[in-house]
Amino acid sequence: MSGWARAHPRKAAAAKIALAAVLLFLVGFESVALARQPTRPHATVVATAVVVCLCAVPYARVPLKVRAWTAASVSLAGSAVLIAGQHALKVWGLGEGIALLVLLTGVVHRAPGRTAAVLGPMLGLACVLAPMRDIRLGLWTVVYGVLTVVVSAYSMILRWQDAQRMRDLAAVRSAERLELARELHDLVAHHVTGIVVQARAARFTALDGPRAGAAFERIETSGGEALSAMRRLVRVLREGAARNRPLAGLAEVRTLTETYARTGPPVALHIDKGLDETVPAEVAAAVFRIVREALTNVRKHAADATAVRIGIRAVPDGLELRVADDGKHPARLAEQARGGGFGLAGLTERAEAMGGRLTAGPAPEGGWEVRAVLPLGEEVGRGEG
Repeated sequence: MSGWARAHPRKAAAAKIALAAVLLFLVGFESVALARQPTRPHATVVATAVVVCLCAVPYARVPLKVRAWTAASVSLAGSAVLIAGQHALKVWGLGEGIALLVLLTGVVHRAPGRTAAVLGPMLGLACVLAPMRDIRLGLWTVVYGVLTVVVSAYSMILRWQDAQRMRDLAAVRSAERLELARELHDLVAHHVTGIVVQARAARFTALDGPRAGAAFERIETSGGEALSAMRRLVRVLREGAARNRPLAGLAEVRTLTETYARTGPPVALHIDKGLDETVPAEVAAAVFRIVREALTNVRKHAADATAVRIGIRAVPDGLELRVADDGKHPARLAEQARGGGFGLAGLTERAEAMGGRLTAGPAPEGGWEVRAVLPLGEEVGRGEG
């Protein structure tokens, strides 16, 4: 309701006016229908009801807590005066009772714990006592007692659901922060390994003139991309906010391979037709991560690779991804640049958690191969396999 009110301010204002009009109409109707000969007790009932009804209408500058305390205090004071002194001849308590139930719902649902624990019972008691101002207890007393219990229980359920939603959101954000930490490792490994390889190539190769300028330009570009990625992810980790950009998918795999081919060996990429529209987002994101880690490992462990082959196709038991290179000798990297070996291990855990599998080892035709099979929906697996 709060979000709807912010999005539609005019409709929200009209709704507030309508609520106040309905409650005041009920008070007026009750006073005219029952108090044909106005007395002091009836005047007290009407005055109390009008104050409570006005407190039930939301105001931007008046907090719910203030309105609820005012309504509960006025209603209980009026009930105490009428019950202990001169009763009204006949009381329904329609407008005042509904207003108290509206405030009770808001307090139990949204107020802080201590406020709800104290103010909620006060509003419930005021609602139950409103029809007891009558000189004779009747049906309305039972009705308001039942309504108070039902509204309180329903509001507590809503409060519990909101608390559970907040706990779930906190758990999701915590998992997201861990995932971003893994992404930060992958991005740094991918970009920095490329920088180290290019720097060593420039160091041990006789480069001068335009060729040297081009090599340093590629190093500068890779370094800038690495810094931008780190700043973006570290900022999200520091703020604790979830990402609002879509997950990387098969389209990003194409962009990744094109970027990699500019500073590394050529990449031959094949993706079965129709997979872009049929592969689930989480599977496509996992494919992107595996390809990125595999290409990073090619830089580290296959310095003499002349080509990289990437195939993504649907098979009967899911989506198959193969990343193979023809390299035989690893790059000469310093120990600090080799990484901790968590890349493929983490991706293997991710694949197994999704119900798939991931293997890495020597390819039959030479070189190294990473193969992953991730589960898909039945329609995708049968249609493309």
